[in-house]
Amino acid sequence: MAAGRLIIKTEFLPTKYRGYMLPLSQVFWLAGSLLIIGLASVVVPTIGWRWLIRIASIPGIILIMAFKFIPESARFNVSTGNTQAALATLEHIAKMNRSVMPEGKLVEPILEKRGRFADLLDAKYLRTTLQIWVIWLGISFAYYGVILASAELLERDLVCGSRSESEVVVPEGVSEESQSPCHCHMFAPSDYQTIIISTVGEIALNPLNILGINFLGRRLSLSITMGCTALFFLLLNICTSSAGLIGFLFMLRALVAANFNTVYIYTAEVYPTTMRALGMGTSGSLCRIGAMVAPFISQVLMSASFLGALCLFSSVCVVCAISAFTLPIETKGRALQQIK
Repeated sequence: MAAGRLIIKTEFLPTKYRGYMLPLSQVFWLAGSLLIIGLASVVVPTIGWRWLIRIASIPGIILIMAFKFIPESARFNVSTGNTQAALATLEHIAKMNRSVMPEGKLVEPILEKRGRFADLLDAKYLRTTLQIWVIWLGISFAYYGVILASAELLERDLVCGSRSESEVVVPEGVSEESQSPCHCHMFAPSDYQTIIISTVGEIALNPLNILGINFLGRRLSLSITMGCTALFFLLLNICTSSAGLIGFLFMLRALVAANFNTVYIYTAEVYPTTMRALGMGTSGSLCRIGAMVAPFISQVLMSASFLGALCLFSSVCVVCAISAFTLPIETKGRALQQIK
């Protein structure tokens, strides 16, 4: 869903505005994140996490009905020969903006075939595709790793200087064998406040991210933010106060959000219209793999070896930074390609 909305926005926006407008959509992602955290702080302690899941699914159901109001990309319609639908969309946009359509005809070539998976591995795009897949997997791994690690740090007190799990006090009258091995406990209000503060970090670097994308370019901007992400993962191992931990988590959330902003824009721009949805879709699949692996590191490995988990997250980010820096195509100021 996220990839689809980004493709449509990319194909509607002029080249000079894409690097500014697409990162600003992060504001709405942030609003949703803050809403679910606030909802969880009220619902989970009272009626349980299952009700949180049920309530959180309602906006998605409503969104299904709203899809019919979203126009199809005019670029896509033209590429498939449906010029009438493209003209209708453009005339509607002109009417909304109180403007008039320019004179002339739509002359984009009609494509005889749409993109295939094999096109992503064509010699022209093979290196780009493989490196993009590595970056998407790594960014997703780091993003969900930060989120899960934040909860794990708060729940298990795995920060430097805290009690180890072997020192957990067992209440009188309860045997150690009867205790859950995860030592789970309900979040306190202060824990929710910490998560809210760190989540706000997702928009903190947006102005710098926008400047980097538009002045340094997509590749260099992404490699810098990925390198900084690797550094801040390692800084989590420093003995610090609660405020220091919140500060590190805040910066990590800001950096991983900036990574996502940049890679979304780059992937949508680097492929031609015939392959754009396919490229975003396959990248999204790698993103899901990274999201599936992250819990095993943030919740399992981190309990056994805190430093080992941080080093793994940091190493993956370094690999992504190198992949971003060596991408063969820079899309800054580049018009969207229509055909391969």
